[in-house]
Amino acid sequence: MAFFNTFIQDENGAITVDWVVLSAAIVGLALGGVAAMRISVLSIATATNASMSTVNPNVAP
Repeated sequence: MAFFNTFIQDENGAITVDWVVLSAAIVGLALGGVAAMRISVLSIATATNASMSTVNPNVAP
């Protein structure tokens, strides 16, 4: 029982857990931002592709 109480009161590694949770939150927010912008970027890329495919590269401006 003394080992269990010592284990519960031991704070070694607590800062590591904080950094891991903070890092996971930052990665999660970054992935959420990328997912939110994905549709807009795909729409812009599709419109650009459609616009560029109508250009004749052999004609001088």
